[in-house]
Amino acid sequence: MSSLPLSQLSTLPTYASSSTSRLKSLYSDFTYQKQSNPTSYASNVEWWRRTLEGALLRGWLSESQRSGATPDRLVLHATGVAFTEYFRVEGVGKPLSIPTVISELCASKVLIPLSEFRTATRSIYDPGWLPYRVASFVVGKPLWWALGQLGIVDTQAGAFGDSSTAERWRKVQGDYVAVSLLEAAAKRVLERQRLKNSGNLVDALYSVDSFRAEFATCAFDNAPLSNLDLKVLLKFLERDKRAVVIKGEVIKFVEQGVAESFEVTAVDSGLLALKCGVEKLQAQVDGLQRRIDERTRQISDALRQKRKEIALTNLRARKQLEEVRKKRLESLGLLESTLLRVETSAGDIEIMKSYQSSTATLREILSHPLLQREKIEETMDAMASANADAREVDDAIQLGAEMAQADTGVDDSELEAELQALVQDVEKEKAENVAQAQRERLAVGKLDAPAHNPTQQEPEHPDKPAHEREVIAA
Repeated sequence: MSSLPLSQLSTLPTYASSSTSRLKSLYSDFTYQKQSNPTSYASNVEWWRRTLEGALLRGWLSESQRSGATPDRLVLHATGVAFTEYFRVEGVGKPLSIPTVISELCASKVLIPLSEFRTATRSIYDPGWLPYRVASFVVGKPLWWALGQLGIVDTQAGAFGDSSTAERWRKVQGDYVAVSLLEAAAKRVLERQRLKNSGNLVDALYSVDSFRAEFATCAFDNAPLSNLDLKVLLKFLERDKRAVVIKGEVIKFVEQGVAESFEVTAVDSGLLALKCGVEKLQAQVDGLQRRIDERTRQISDALRQKRKEIALTNLRARKQLEEVRKKRLESLGLLESTLLRVETSAGDIEIMKSYQSSTATLREILSHPLLQREKIEETMDAMASANADAREVDDAIQLGAEMAQADTGVDDSELEAELQALVQDVEKEKAENVAQAQRERLAVGKLDAPAHNPTQQEPEHPDKPAHEREVIAA
């Protein structure tokens, strides 16, 4: 197991922001700091969590990458002491506390042992779920270790006592599911399915191969799914997210709140078989078309080179391919029409279920006692009677008001004449005010006449300019 180049490790945000002295601290054995310096201990564990997840997501921590196979990106393979070789840095060495980090991450459910993840029947989000490996690990430790965890005695060595590095690795060696990476991959898959789903039943059905082909590039940002990653992802979606149901080779995305969608029916299996058949025939037609295009190119090349025999051979082969393509297209059209009819019929079933549910709801409402014919007639008669009573009350009040007004002995004509006189007085007063205002404005605008007439005129000044003489004259 070879180490990763420092230039490669430096692309991780954790390494890019850490100095050499900081790396030496992180690569040292900080297991004992859990009791003496818990803040530094927690910071170191968090740094390694981000480092391990970053390297795992990039596919660096899987031996399958070196053999050309698709690396695992959801499962951390803690193979033992040799695992630390991935992170060997010249001048710093190998990290000594990775077993401690793995133990802490397991305790906080950041990592879950793969075997327990795949065999557990309860969701990992269930508060009562406790991995058997952790439980057996705790139960199997000596009594002094348990007392130390309770704070009754001081063990000084946290989770591993005074054991050596090899002994620590023996206790944590294994495969672990990275929960945060798994959650991110599942979120991307569900979002893609939500955008892709057009409401047709067939859109929610996949085989294992079609699921891999559809979602391989979105789960890890254009990185393919390994076989192990695919199994882990499907288990998570089925058990923990309750987003899919799986029966044999049928994978079905469920519709939340619809009980019928939480099972794979014979209709689902038939639809998936038709869907897979259409996809396979379409792939065959596309492949035949590519071969026909290749033969056409070869015919053109042979004709340009005046090699008629080769051109004739390629032409004959192209004719045969075109015949096969024609038959495949006919089969494809038949399957597609059959699939469409089945989808339509399945949709009709859902529509009829909606009709049936709506009818039952309407009948339930109409069966209410208040909506019975006798009750309705009784209620409407009572309403008409109440309205009649209300009109009688209004008429009686109006009649009483008229009688009370007549008893006062006031003649309406006299009141009207008095009102008109008051109106005229108001208008007369308003007119007088307007006239007075006009007289005041005219009085202010008048100019007073001079008290005496001038007997002499100012002598002219011939030496002054004409405009000044005009001013003096004025």
